[in-house]
Amino acid sequence: MNLLPYHSETLVSALSKKEILGHLIRVTREVNFLDSRTQLDSKVKFNGMIGQEGFRISKAITRGNTFLPLISGEVESTPRGSIIFLRYRLFPGAIFFLAFWSIILLSFSAYYFLAVDNITNGLVCLGLTLLNYAIGIMFFHRQVKVSREVFHELINFQMKGKE
Repeated sequence: MNLLPYHSETLVSALSKKEILGHLIRVTREVNFLDSRTQLDSKVKFNGMIGQEGFRISKAITRGNTFLPLISGEVESTPRGSIIFLRYRLFPGAIFFLAFWSIILLSFSAYYFLAVDNITNGLVCLGLTLLNYAIGIMFFHRQVKVSREVFHELINFQMKGKE
């Protein structure tokens, strides 16, 4: 497991670049949380944007999930199919809050260690910093696993239809 909220992978597919992007377009919608009609479609697997060269998507959800990964991908054509480069990372807001609370707790630790000379409180704050970060990384990687399964299922499903 990576100690940063980041994961990358490379997939090789027998599908062409056009087929992969076309299939992603069919199961991806642009996010509009103000229009409840767009959230009822069960065929939608991802929210985001699909471009000519790549995409930025996240798994479609019905309730909030702080540690949901943002999937950035690029598709390159090859003579026998395509190569998909995927990068999973936290959304900027989630990175901000994870960093914010880590810095606040580290600041309290430094205050207790250096200014007040209270080792117990300093160790508690340092432990909470590590716990906060570890739990954030653990939840992120759990959500990466779920998002990867949905993406891989999508690509494998399309390949089964071609056989």
